[in-house]
Amino acid sequence: AAGVGRTPKCDARKAKVASRTWGVQEQRGRRHLSLSTLVSRGVGESGEFTSTIFDVEDVSLAGSKESILRGGRDKFGLLAKAFEGIKTIGVCGWGSQGPAQAQNIRDSIEAAGLSGDVKVKIGLRKGRPSWEEATACGFTEESGTLGETFDVVAESDLLLLLISDGAQASLYPRVLAAMKPGATLGLSHGFLLGVMKNDGVDFRDDINVVLVAPKGMGPSVRRLYEQGKSVNGSGINASFAVHQDYTGNATEIALGWSIALGSPFTFRTTLESEYKSDIYGERCCILGGVHGIVESLFRRYEAQGMSPEDAFINSVESITGPINSIISKRGMKAVYEELDGEGKEIFMKAYSASFGPSMDICYEIYEDVACGNEIKSVVNATNRFDRFPMGTIDQTRMWKVGEEVRAKRVEEDIPLNPFTAGVYVANMMATLTTLREKGHNWSEICNESIIEAVDSLNPYMHARGVAFMVDNCSFTARLGTRKWGPRFDYNLVQQAYVAIDNGAGVNDELKQEFLNHDVHSALAVCAELRPSVDISVSTDEAVGAGKARTQYKSSKANA
Repeated sequence: AAGVGRTPKCDARKAKVASRTWGVQEQRGRRHLSLSTLVSRGVGESGEFTSTIFDVEDVSLAGSKESILRGGRDKFGLLAKAFEGIKTIGVCGWGSQGPAQAQNIRDSIEAAGLSGDVKVKIGLRKGRPSWEEATACGFTEESGTLGETFDVVAESDLLLLLISDGAQASLYPRVLAAMKPGATLGLSHGFLLGVMKNDGVDFRDDINVVLVAPKGMGPSVRRLYEQGKSVNGSGINASFAVHQDYTGNATEIALGWSIALGSPFTFRTTLESEYKSDIYGERCCILGGVHGIVESLFRRYEAQGMSPEDAFINSVESITGPINSIISKRGMKAVYEELDGEGKEIFMKAYSASFGPSMDICYEIYEDVACGNEIKSVVNATNRFDRFPMGTIDQTRMWKVGEEVRAKRVEEDIPLNPFTAGVYVANMMATLTTLREKGHNWSEICNESIIEAVDSLNPYMHARGVAFMVDNCSFTARLGTRKWGPRFDYNLVQQAYVAIDNGAGVNDELKQEFLNHDVHSALAVCAELRPSVDISVSTDEAVGAGKARTQYKSSKANA
């Protein structure tokens, strides 16, 4: 199910979409829920929400009040109430998120003693490699837990639509038309809303539409869930949204879904805010930004006389090793505080020179996402896969050097390079500053620009290189990295590094803004909610059917 069909055609497509999506609905009459109704059902205008089943708590993030739901295996006993009336949870798609979410939910339902009441069923196209993978993970036709895509769509009470973003853009009219009234459509990305806005259509009114978006790629969602079984849960934080509440219990269904995934804490967003922050974030410091940074630093360090091995160690290894570890547990400012006086000066010079060029690209990305251009670009690109598949990104000399470096790695010997740290933290700060200026909540900012990078993505690059990180993500993320990584690389080389080589010093205003930024207190609260388990992806146990991949492809759907 990982692929796409044709590019949307405006007027003719809108008519076709409208007739297929709403034909049944118009016979029942339209039902519109106002914002006040959603508020009464547990969904507020800001980051606050309530639940009649789960214990929701309020936290203060940089002075802003937001609500969160803490996860844990001790909450599994409440899944029966959250999933009341749900007999079949359909999971359509077997890309990055599908295998992880399906297995996590199945394991959680079993742990809750609900296996006889709630069934997780995978929807795929028979004869595809994904069918065999799902079977290897214990989902079979014989047990009624594996079936053809649209059969599963029609059967599901809660349908998790985890096919690729491009496939969603092509197939959503058929999916919506096939769903039964009163069912819940579950999304893990707001991308589909962006596509439908471009098409000028909306969801059927007689279904729930919710989102639970883990802040990490699928293999991380599964890996941390498995590691956390002995410590009352561990996983990847998730945002949730209730876009449409037809049955009146959509909030509880979404929160139950997040608990079943193993999310350490769940925070509120909207579909629109999620797709803007998510598509944007993965193009910035989460994937595209860090890729561009390490490529530019590797060349710079070699040009300054370092050996290829030392250049790789001081660029990639420094970020994915000590810098990543410090940010994950103590925040960005702790990286600066870890340095001696000379190191602090080098850090701040690199930061001062890199922040502006990074912000330039960050703003361009955000505004391209917000206006729909980036979504159109993804749909167009996936429609070219049959002729122009994505190429590899780890076969250059730099990444071959990385294979040799990892083979001889001694973790304790990896340096915290202050120049590398300054460039990287500047990119991270530019990523989050843009989000804040565009009105996003702190919980979303911290997760989409910091936590997802250091707790989910960077560990994969540390384990096996850039492709193992980037290409275990969605097509949307993979395409965005390839498109925007070189832009960050170019801007740093042409602007930041030239300025430094020409004697640019520390910008005191930027320095004070960094040291006193609200994000540090917001991130400190998030760190207190962090699971005790660090993700482990360095062994073959993290690779295989339903887990991370070491071979990647891009293909066009023919549904």
